[in-house]
Amino acid sequence: MWKTILRRVVLMIPQVIILSILIFMLAKLMPGDPFTGQINPSVDPKVLEALKMKAGLYDPWPTQYLRWLGNLFHGDLGQSFIYKIPVTDLLGQRVGNTVWLSLFTAVIAYLIALPLGLLSGRYEDSWIDKAVGIYSYFTFAVPLFVFGLMMLFVFGYRLEWFPTSGTVDPSAAVGGFTEFINRAEHLVLPSLTGALLSTTITIQYLRSQVIDAKKLDFVRTARSKGVPTSKVFSRHIFRNASLPIASNLGFEISGLIAGSVVIESIFSYPGIGQLFLQSINQLDYTVITALVLILGVVTLLGMLISDIIMSLVDPRIRIQ
Repeated sequence: MWKTILRRVVLMIPQVIILSILIFMLAKLMPGDPFTGQINPSVDPKVLEALKMKAGLYDPWPTQYLRWLGNLFHGDLGQSFIYKIPVTDLLGQRVGNTVWLSLFTAVIAYLIALPLGLLSGRYEDSWIDKAVGIYSYFTFAVPLFVFGLMMLFVFGYRLEWFPTSGTVDPSAAVGGFTEFINRAEHLVLPSLTGALLSTTITIQYLRSQVIDAKKLDFVRTARSKGVPTSKVFSRHIFRNASLPIASNLGFEISGLIAGSVVIESIFSYPGIGQLFLQSINQLDYTVITALVLILGVVTLLGMLISDIIMSLVDPRIRIQ
């Protein structure tokens, strides 16, 4: 197994190199530059030209790419044109927020989706199945930004149950249990919003797996031996039906990290998703290339983790 994992990691190297080239080229094709409009418009154009020249924006693209790649191998992602600090420091301030948001979202999503999918498949064509179907259709059809604004308005502004922005209140005590609770309160609303809209695929997939599993021979054998229905579903049907879902866990978490742009923007949550959107609007090339490259690597790692989880959950399966 470890040899297979090592081989997969080695195969990821050319994928990352190709990804880095595409990211760098697409970033350079974006119109404009990070200096124009970011300083006083009355500044002499010669000053702007000097800044662009110093930043190496007039160097040939291969030269810029090799310089950027060489710095990357030394752990240097460059310096943000807008924030005037190293990109590594900028990401370090925000990546933890996004990771926690993604983990909370994934946990809540599975806590909702697994019982609903199991109940829907177990009581096929009943009122429970129809109710779960209506919920699935709603969460699949409603746009994320619309649902996010609704959640923010109702639970944040009208009911005032949860904070509406940030990760911690400025007045909260630094460190200790109090700060932990305050940070958790800021996570509830954005993570719940993302979780509710990310359950549809898991529910429908688990439902179909449960319905198919009820017709398998080992389930009929268990029932013929007098095994209680609850044990048949918990020990046989659910375990067999949840294997593909468990294998998708790593990829889903990485997808949540990569897709946090809308959630973080709606709730003013200072994570890498919000930073990514701000960097695009401000043409901060160094931050854009670093973020897209990191998210691409995270996606590849998520696929690898999914395969590992699948092999651990079901010993009969070995990743290739």
